[in-house]
Amino acid sequence: MPPFVLVDGSYFLFRAFHALPPLTTSTGLQTNAIRGAISAIQKLMRRTQPTHMAVIFDTPEPTFRHELSPIYKGDRPSMPDELAQQIPYLHALIKALGIPLYMLPGAEADDIIGTLAKHAEKEGHQVLISTGDKDMAQLVNEKVTLEDSFKDKPMDIQGVFDKFGVWPNQIIDYLTLMGDASDGIMGVPGIGAKTAAKLLTEYGSIGGILENVDQIKGKVGQSIKDNVDGIAIDHQLASIVCDLDLGLTWDD
Repeated sequence: MPPFVLVDGSYFLFRAFHALPPLTTSTGLQTNAIRGAISAIQKLMRRTQPTHMAVIFDTPEPTFRHELSPIYKGDRPSMPDELAQQIPYLHALIKALGIPLYMLPGAEADDIIGTLAKHAEKEGHQVLISTGDKDMAQLVNEKVTLEDSFKDKPMDIQGVFDKFGVWPNQIIDYLTLMGDASDGIMGVPGIGAKTAAKLLTEYGSIGGILENVDQIKGKVGQSIKDNVDGIAIDHQLASIVCDLDLGLTWDD
């Protein structure tokens, strides 16, 4: 059955802007992000022939994650004017193509995608999420697959394990332990990707790690003990919300 396709519009926007050379109209409007994103979306539509499709974008408003952590995404540079000016035109073109576009002030695109994916699952759909965001790996299951459409690399349950060394239901704990500098998730000092995967393989979850922390010797064990409060916050930061009230019916 053709999939229900959810497109991470914010990822497509930034990826196209940085991948393509500057292209401008006669009035000076730069259009590389518009052209690149629309081209990728149309290619995805032709290839997958989806039953449903939606494109989801972030909004500039802060979310609950910013309240939890003042440094959340704090190191990200401000959006270049040459990119920001393209956004309204990209949104208009997506709508002109008849593709639903969703944004919600106070919610990240990840959370909207997570909510739509869970709803589509309940309706019996196979879901394809097109993104380059590793956080989304936590959503992968028997009905949900990830794909970076700029690289054409689908990722199912086994694909998540092959890439990260942990299963989809461990991704939140994995990101919590190792941190994510791009999102301002600090992680546990001294724990990188390999150590995080090793700990989760041995103990199953952060809960299992904390229950057995006295068995974890050396600096790693001590660092976990010293950062219990930070672990709790980072876990919330890394968790995609899948039950937003989007004010939508399935027919929408």
